[in-house]
Amino acid sequence: MQVATMTNTLDSDKRVCLGVITGSHGVRGQVRVKSFAAEPKDVVAYGPLSDESGARAYELTLTGTAKGVLLARIAGVQDRDEADALRGVELWVDRSKLPNADDGEFYHADLIGLPAVHLDGAPFGTVLALHDFGAGEMIEFDLESGGTAILPFTHDAIPEISAERLVVVTPQTVDAVAEKTDAQDASGKDQSGSDAA
Repeated sequence: MQVATMTNTLDSDKRVCLGVITGSHGVRGQVRVKSFAAEPKDVVAYGPLSDESGARAYELTLTGTAKGVLLARIAGVQDRDEADALRGVELWVDRSKLPNADDGEFYHADLIGLPAVHLDGAPFGTVLALHDFGAGEMIEFDLESGGTAILPFTHDAIPEISAERLVVVTPQTVDAVAEKTDAQDASGKDQSGSDAA
């Protein structure tokens, strides 16, 4: 989603998940990798990847594609059992190794933890996660009032994103704006329902 211009600052402490190992391929230790990069093959463009903890590094060499995933060899993985043992391992890279995002674009990792406010500036919550369940991206918030909320990650719901915050339009906000507009429209009509002159 491209929404508003975002200041492109790097947070060197952040890490970005570029993909996940979904299983083995064949008997010689190849793995299937689901890439989260905009260009799937870029999962290997930034050097060695690591697991979520950063404790183990993986050097991937792409060997092909199959049914929506990339096929790769991992240095040191020699057989199917070793490859199967890596199923579910997420592949992470330091945020500082990635190029700056273009204006109006951002990395999901840059949004996690950002405060979100309503149109009037009142606190809404904090970005907890971004999801794609297949019908478009969704953004999840830890609400200021307690609990969580998920909104569509669209320009209508998130009209403004900066390095400091997100502005959200919730269904309640839309209803309140509509009620205010209806009330203003009604005050401009005379008793017969015609526009006042």
